[in-house]
Amino acid sequence: MHRTHTCGELDASAAGTAVTLAGWVHRRRDHGGLVFVNLRDRYGVTQVVFDVDAAPSAFEEARQLGQEWVIAVDGKVRPRPEGQANPEMPTGEIEVLATALRVWNPAETPPMEVARDVEVDEVNRLRYRYLYLRRPRLQSMLALRHRVAAHIRRFMDQHQFLEVETPVLTKATPEGARDFLVPSRLQPGRFYALPQSPQQNKQLLMVAGLDRYFQLARCFRDEDPRADRELEFTQLDIEMSFVDEEDVMQLTEELLLDLVRAVTPHLEVAVEPFPRLTYAEAMERYGTDKPDLRFGLELVDLGAILARSDFRVFADALAAGGQVKAIAVPRSFTRKETDELERLARDLGAAGLAWLTFEGAIGRGSAARFLSQTEMAELRAAAGDADPVTLLIVAGPRELVAKVLGRLRTEMARALDLVSDRQLYFAWIVDPPLFTWNGDEARWDAVHHLFTAPAEDDAHKLSTDPGSVRARAYDVVCNGYEIGGGSIRIHRQDVQQAVFDLLGLSRREALTQFGHMLDAFRYGAPPHGGIAWGFDRLVAILAGESNIREVIAFPKALSGVDPMTGAPSDVPPESLELLGLRRA
Repeated sequence: MHRTHTCGELDASAAGTAVTLAGWVHRRRDHGGLVFVNLRDRYGVTQVVFDVDAAPSAFEEARQLGQEWVIAVDGKVRPRPEGQANPEMPTGEIEVLATALRVWNPAETPPMEVARDVEVDEVNRLRYRYLYLRRPRLQSMLALRHRVAAHIRRFMDQHQFLEVETPVLTKATPEGARDFLVPSRLQPGRFYALPQSPQQNKQLLMVAGLDRYFQLARCFRDEDPRADRELEFTQLDIEMSFVDEEDVMQLTEELLLDLVRAVTPHLEVAVEPFPRLTYAEAMERYGTDKPDLRFGLELVDLGAILARSDFRVFADALAAGGQVKAIAVPRSFTRKETDELERLARDLGAAGLAWLTFEGAIGRGSAARFLSQTEMAELRAAAGDADPVTLLIVAGPRELVAKVLGRLRTEMARALDLVSDRQLYFAWIVDPPLFTWNGDEARWDAVHHLFTAPAEDDAHKLSTDPGSVRARAYDVVCNGYEIGGGSIRIHRQDVQQAVFDLLGLSRREALTQFGHMLDAFRYGAPPHGGIAWGFDRLVAILAGESNIREVIAFPKALSGVDPMTGAPSDVPPESLELLGLRRA
């Protein structure tokens, strides 16, 4: 070994020990006859002292060291002089008096600060990712990611789950997002698809009799990247046979609580057991199916107050079957602030944003002159007891009202500092719709995926009223993010075929695309269900990060490009010809 210890493990008990350390030059300070070097590896930082009297040759070499040079140092551990200990460093009680220095690799001046956690533009963060990953904060993110994965594997093993790898080259089927396609050299003109998830394979494992499966699976979706979405991502995939919703939800809850207590004990789980909201209730109260429950600011329905209002903006929205709803924010706003909020509402699709501020019984605002005294008094009562308080009001179709107010709710929580990063508020969202109407293509689409079972009480409505059919599905959310989604699956061929028929898949298309699933259901498929967690998102929440790219070693840019390697890149014409392809 080129080192006897890491740069994070030495303390006062090691005084007098001869050691060899290796790592990167974190910082160098020249003090006349002494050179101080902070030496860094992924375990920590140790101060090394080069003394001109103790080791003249090593001292002269140390004076030439630059930032991020890779070196090894021989020396002896000693306590730091009285009054010079650094309580901020785990190794702050000691230093190493160097006797020899070896330079393994000098380094050019890096294009970003590594020693200090200062802001770096996205291009350089990704272009020089190997440098950015040297930062202790980023290394701690990957260490946390490892601990989460290791804990999950231990837990699943203790609960008799088998980790089974499923194919990365699979069949292209319509599952919601666009597939990444891979041309086949051996079957010219045909394509594999990279899996959007292992959904079909894990169900087939249940048919195979492997009643408890899990996998930390790589998944691929050709969607526009954003802060919480990558082209390729990791998913904790779980499937179980002979279970219902309660079994899957109980296991998920037990694993999440066990994980938080073991890996991030400094975080507080707000409520145990996790509260449950129906999909309809979440949308009605919070405007989203992944609500942040760390704060209130629930949506207030003003329809009963304004149904007969002379203000046509409100009355017309209600007459058209829409809604007029608000959030009551316990503060007043400047005109500049309300203008900014209205711009945000318009950017989200709203026709505008009305607002009313009440101080005592007196109300003012953009909608005040259009409303009667009776309406103003009822609105004041609907706003609650806060004083002052501002109603931010949106009118329009219910989906739009929910979207706009749901976003305004989270913006106001940030502005009012209502959220704690140390608190995890988990909740279950249950009973979502099974189908949604696609007006552009005049057909029904599956909300979750094609293999989700209908609620037993609603199955008879598949052919008569599909829009009212609830799914046997459940999502676990935390702090405004969806952590995982799952369902009880269809396990009978006749039910699966009925869903395909409703979604507009002809019998021929169903056999071509999903014949393997329909065949499998003919040979004794057990009832089964499962859940998939967004592993990257979960780690980001535990780390207190808003962007999942901070917990992924080598993410892509928002454009989908990898600035470090240049992917995606051109390939030579002969490579295309080998695959039976040609450039357009």
